[in-house]
Amino acid sequence: MSAETLIASALALPTLGAVLIALSGAYPNLREGVTLTVACLLAAVVFSLIPTVLVGARPTLELVEIIPGVPLRFTAEPLGMLFAAVASLLWPINSLYSIGYMRANQESHQTRFYVCFAIALASTMGVAFAGNLLTLFIFYEMLSLSTYPLVTHKGTSDAIEAGRVYLGILLSTSIGLFLLAILWTWYSAGTLDFRVGGILAGHVHGPQLSILLFLYMFGIGKAALMPVHRWLPAAMVAPTPVSALLHAVAVVKAGVFSVVKVIVYVFGLDLLNAEAGTGWLLYAAGFTLIVASVIALRQDNLKRRLAYSTISQLSYVVLGAALFAPLAVMGAALHIAAHAFGKITLFFAAGSIYTAAHKTEISQLNGIGRRMPWTMGAFAVGSLSMIGLPLAAGFISKWYLLEGAFQAGRWPALGIIVLSTLLNAAYFAPIVYAAFFKPEDNRSLEHGEAPWPVIVALVATAVLTVLLFLFPGTALRLAEQIVGEVR
Repeated sequence: MSAETLIASALALPTLGAVLIALSGAYPNLREGVTLTVACLLAAVVFSLIPTVLVGARPTLELVEIIPGVPLRFTAEPLGMLFAAVASLLWPINSLYSIGYMRANQESHQTRFYVCFAIALASTMGVAFAGNLLTLFIFYEMLSLSTYPLVTHKGTSDAIEAGRVYLGILLSTSIGLFLLAILWTWYSAGTLDFRVGGILAGHVHGPQLSILLFLYMFGIGKAALMPVHRWLPAAMVAPTPVSALLHAVAVVKAGVFSVVKVIVYVFGLDLLNAEAGTGWLLYAAGFTLIVASVIALRQDNLKRRLAYSTISQLSYVVLGAALFAPLAVMGAALHIAAHAFGKITLFFAAGSIYTAAHKTEISQLNGIGRRMPWTMGAFAVGSLSMIGLPLAAGFISKWYLLEGAFQAGRWPALGIIVLSTLLNAAYFAPIVYAAFFKPEDNRSLEHGEAPWPVIVALVATAVLTVLLFLFPGTALRLAEQIVGEVR
């Protein structure tokens, strides 16, 4: 099978899966079997593309010319390959988790849930393989629209209001800022292609360049830079598998992936380093990193603490890109993968606690590790990765971010990374300590672990978090190729 065919298959499989899931909705076992089968096939297809990209090939698929000179183009390149690999690997695991969670909690509209999930993954593949800005924008918007029914899944007034905030912020930023930036780029550069070294050099400079960078960075609202972050904690009203999709697999990763892609392949590091008015992005990312961490410290609701942790962790990626240094870009790319595995583990654990013990507040978790050792053990691994300690993947990405800050001579960035790491420890370590070392508040409660699909899924992602630390070879080679291109 050719590389171009593999790209087409990666786009078509989740779309076909959505149709088959809808047709099999009356038969839950068949419906969920289709979900798992399609998810596994997608992972196999995406991983089949990695060797081609690693040898330097950049296979491209063009489908139709949307406007003169701007086709619907898909290209497999190192950054997109890393994102697609992470998303496709986590979909079957998330699907297994969803089966256990949705059945155990007797959630309604399960067929619609799985259909929208599949469409969201198709949109994610479109974002990952986008070969120009217009293709990226189309699938970026499809991802927002396909995840709206998942955010509002419960149908309550709170869910509907959260959906309004979610869609309102994401669409207003993308149409009002992101699309405007794309049109400005097309007018200035005469192309919307992603190119090594960027496309804006010699076309936009001075204050105009700073304004265009602002439009892109805040137009990509899924990256959750403050103050366009409110959609993310609002979406916590959704079922936990949706939170995992939003925070680890697709939505936020599409945001920070787009940020890195635009900085590297639209602006170019040389242009951004040469202009004096672009340094503000480092401080915007640093502000979000620290403030979101401080807010997370104050949250007693577990999912809300994880939500603000996500806002903070995303800004590590933006911070890395904002250093405009090759090693920092490498760290930013690696953190997309490291955060995905660690944060999905944490959300899986939160859903497991809710399913088995019906607890949602951190203050209720004293001693729960003795009743739910697999769940809280996995939570501890995810926490280590978020803090950035050895034996978890987050250590590697933070190491490269620190090296990138040294390379760029940006000493404030070093201080931001160190301070934020201490804050990460401050809001994760007490949860793990209380779960395993404090006495239970109510020993009359009888519960054990959540259903086995939930436990298998969260243990799998915890193991992946450790494996990415122990065997980072493929991820490092993809990230090194990005660095090799931008040098």
